[in-house]
Amino acid sequence: MTDHTTPICTPEDVPHRPFTDGAEAVAELARLYHKATDYLRGAFTDAVANGMPDCRHRAYYPEIRIVTTSFARTDSRLSFGHVAEPGRYAATITQPDLFGNYLTQQIDLLLKSHDVPVSVGWSRTPIPIHFAMLNDADVAVPHDGVLPFLMRDVFDVPDLETTNDDIVNGVGFTFEDGSRSLAPFTAQRVDYSLARLAHYTATSPDDFQNHVLFTNYQFYVDEFVAYGREALRDGTTGYAELVGPMNQRVTPEDPDAPIVEPPKMPQMPTYHLTRPGGGGITLVNIGVGPSNAKTATDHIAVLRPHVWLMVGHCAGLRNSQSLGDFVLAHAYLREDHVLDDDLPIWVPIPALAEVQVSLQQAVADVTALDGYELKRIMRTGTVATIDNRNWELREQAGPVQRLSQSRAIALDMESATIAANGFRFRVPYGTLLCVSDKPLHGELKLPGMASDFYRTQVSRHLLIGIRAMETLREMPLERLHSRKLRSFEETAFL
Repeated sequence: MTDHTTPICTPEDVPHRPFTDGAEAVAELARLYHKATDYLRGAFTDAVANGMPDCRHRAYYPEIRIVTTSFARTDSRLSFGHVAEPGRYAATITQPDLFGNYLTQQIDLLLKSHDVPVSVGWSRTPIPIHFAMLNDADVAVPHDGVLPFLMRDVFDVPDLETTNDDIVNGVGFTFEDGSRSLAPFTAQRVDYSLARLAHYTATSPDDFQNHVLFTNYQFYVDEFVAYGREALRDGTTGYAELVGPMNQRVTPEDPDAPIVEPPKMPQMPTYHLTRPGGGGITLVNIGVGPSNAKTATDHIAVLRPHVWLMVGHCAGLRNSQSLGDFVLAHAYLREDHVLDDDLPIWVPIPALAEVQVSLQQAVADVTALDGYELKRIMRTGTVATIDNRNWELREQAGPVQRLSQSRAIALDMESATIAANGFRFRVPYGTLLCVSDKPLHGELKLPGMASDFYRTQVSRHLLIGIRAMETLREMPLERLHSRKLRSFEETAFL
């Protein structure tokens, strides 16, 4: 039983300090964060060596706060950078070194919009010991039963009350003092996802880029690695490194350096073609199925990427389509079910003009077709996403009727999930698929047909996704982040 009279030991308390410069505020957030995590790591090391301590060790996440008293006249073109109405707003912050550029940008916009200082100090949210140790590769936090004391008697552990999606789901989250949130995620929610990302992808969150491609086949990974090596060899593309699982790195100095497959491959192998400032491209092989798609996007969302796109295979549903044709999703039929509790099925998932135009132009550039001729190899329309890979083996009248009524032109198991989670997390999204089979017309995905299809189409399809990302990279962030993704009362931070 926990002794609730045990004294609590914490780092020295400091009052909140006002700031009128984003970089200075972030520097203070970093100072407080390192002070807190250094304290917890030291206390943990001492407890492991010397046994049960005399006090309960606790340190808090730093936070940023702002108080506004008037309805500021903000730039109505911006979807972010300001609060909706007067009041108290706060955000707990973790790993400010990782999020430094993002935080500086968001804080500077907030200062400009409201012309009042922000304050930085300790929050009242404890840092779980597991998350304090995330950046210490030499120390692992054991499970209860290994140490001679119960972990939760000495340190704070993850708390599901502050590790959920209440803010992005719009269910009325407030901090204990009634302050509303400045950011879409609490610090604990961010730390949880950073830990899961390292586990699922076998790469560091530091290497993730702002432009994320999702795919559902290893063939795209092979092509991405080949493209990355060539880009590094070229020397004029601006790409700095190609990073693979287990943080294996290929540099311009040795573009042919091997990336060895780990003895135990991660669930979602991930590769990063990096540029300074996160301007490169990350490719995640999520495998097959909406559950994987949700898992990946749930965690990558905390990194606040600028855009994510799905480039994968699909079943073509129209007789006029041919194997290898492209499908640009303008709408989604959601029968994946994994997000029904977070985003009701009646919520429309709109197409984003900036992303759609970039994808269509990339198809035209790579295929050397344009205008009316582009219709020979690409259709735009509704993509249906389901959770049953072998839907063809069931009675088909019901599914086929729904597909027809929705005007669906393609069927897969990931695209609507990725788009819907992009909508939910306010991350711009898009989908360009490639027809690999036509089950309603007797053209099934068989080995012989598949090998020819893969050989001729995968390279071109991936290149289209990369070209679209390179176009979107040049677009100002305030244009790319559409107001379509923002609700009535939004967080100031993206």
